[in-house]
Order: sequence, then C-alpha cells, then structure tokens
Amino acid sequence: MDPVRIAVVGMGKIARDQHLPAIAGDTNFSLAATVSPHDQGVKGVPHLKSLDQLLAEGPAVDAVALCTPPQVRYDLATTALKRGVHVFLEKPPGATLAEVDALEARAKRVGASIFAAWHSRFAAGVAPARAWLADRHIHKVEIVWREDVRVWHPGQAWIWEPGGLGVFDPGINALSIATHILPRPFFLRSGVLERPENRSAPIAARLEFCDTAGAPISMDLDWRQTGPQSWDITIETDAGTCKLSRGGAVLTLPSGTEHSEDREYAGLYARFATLIRTGRSDIDTSPLKLVADAYLRARRDIVEPFHE
Repeated sequence: MDPVRIAVVGMGKIARDQHLPAIAGDTNFSLAATVSPHDQGVKGVPHLKSLDQLLAEGPAVDAVALCTPPQVRYDLATTALKRGVHVFLEKPPGATLAEVDALEARAKRVGASIFAAWHSRFAAGVAPARAWLADRHIHKVEIVWREDVRVWHPGQAWIWEPGGLGVFDPGINALSIATHILPRPFFLRSGVLERPENRSAPIAARLEFCDTAGAPISMDLDWRQTGPQSWDITIETDAGTCKLSRGGAVLTLPSGTEHSEDREYAGLYARFATLIRTGRSDIDTSPLKLVADAYLRARRDIVEPFHE
C-alpha cells in the first residue's frame, strides 16, 4: 500500500515539534507539502501559502493535518473534505461543538476519514491506567493541571480570544484523559473561572464534577504556575490509588511506578493510518463538551490583567 500523502497546515510550534517528526517516523505517511502564510516551510518539501492554493495547484494530497488555531479550523476542514481529503484535527477539534458535528456529518457523506486527535490519550500511562480502573470502584478523583503560559504559549494571542479556550487549552488534555480512563461518565456540578480583565478567556479554573455513581472529581487549572509544572490526575479506588503524572507519561499504581518513552504523536498517526485504511472516523467530543459546560455553569470572576 502506498504511503498516505499528507500536508501539514499551520506551521507553528506543535507542527514542528510533534507532527513533522511523527510523520517522518511513520512509513504509512509521506510529507507531501506544508501550508502557512507566515512560515517558509521545511527544506526539500513543497510549501504553499494557503490550503486553497495547495488543492488547486498541487502537489496532490490524500490527507491534511490541521495544526492551526481552532477558530479557523472548520473552514479549512470543510475545504479539504469537499475534495474527499482525509482530515486530522489537532486538539481541540473545533471552536464549537456544532461545527465539529457538521464536519463529522460531511466526512461521512463524502467517505473521508476525520480524526479528533486527543494526543494526551496516547501518553504512555493512559492505556494501562484505563485497564486497571475498568473494574474498580472510584472514591475520588483530583486533577491538578498547572503550568506557566509564558513558557508554553509565548506570544500566542489567539489562545486568549473567544474559541481559543485560555487555560482550557492545556486543561482539555486532562479532560481527554479523564473521559477516556474513568469507568463512568461525569458532569459538572459547579465551578469558578478566573478571567484577566484584559483577556477574553480564563487564566485559571476550579471545577467540581461528579460521576454517575456520585464520586467527586475536582479540577484545578492555573496558567500562572512558576517553577515545577503540574500535570497530575490522582484517582482513589477500592483497590488503592492510581496516579498519572507528567501529563500521563508516568503511571503509579499500588504495585509500583512505570515510566515510558513519549510516543503520543507516533500513536496518533498510527491511529490515523488505521482509520484511513479501514474507512472510519474517530471524532469524540466529550472533552470539549465538558469545557462548554464549564462556560455554561461556572461562575466568572475578573482578576488582575495578564501581560506577557
């Protein structure tokens, strides 16, 4: 089977740090082109300023990986799907739930695969944590996701705009793990969003969820963390404590701690190849629903301005 000819659209940090190396390491794909109006691309690979130009002038592609901000992703995905091109959506898959539903329906109509790529679900500790938790009784869950926005998103103004999610940009990674590994669905009871007075999106959030059996799930998000960063999910069960740390890369169970190599994006592209080969899509929106619910139900507090 010939490799899938893929174009990377949006050449920011995540594309260069994660997508390009993952594509280079997967024989199921060949990098056919890059697309960005602001970047010069990579040596030896055709580079175009827009997706419209790529689809009109070539080179031919079978798939696109959309690494742009979510606010513009719907139009790009629609353009690709109209040509029957398979679509890989960086997280979050869109700026709204309704547009993601529309993309899923369009992909089905044209027979293309579409993939909502929750990369943190492919962290090394996530699959074994899910297996261990499958038949456990959950007592309590604590999620602490604290990082320094100046380190991880320097100069990225779009992330503070409507649709950019603010602190939920990293926080949705934790929700993508929790919705994947916990044995029962959960939903929001209450919360507080802290929004800087000069920004449109929150810089911190404290949320209280519970699952359908009543187990409490707390979430602490903050983009003002300095020093050591925290990406931890601690789950107390009837068989002891399960903890995922370093964003899911490290799993600690009562039997001990497991450390594994970071293979998140390699796993994503392996999954995308399988979807294309089998003519299927994978576009779970459960993490985005929980973020939308936070905006619906949580109280909003205005806090001090944020400046880079």
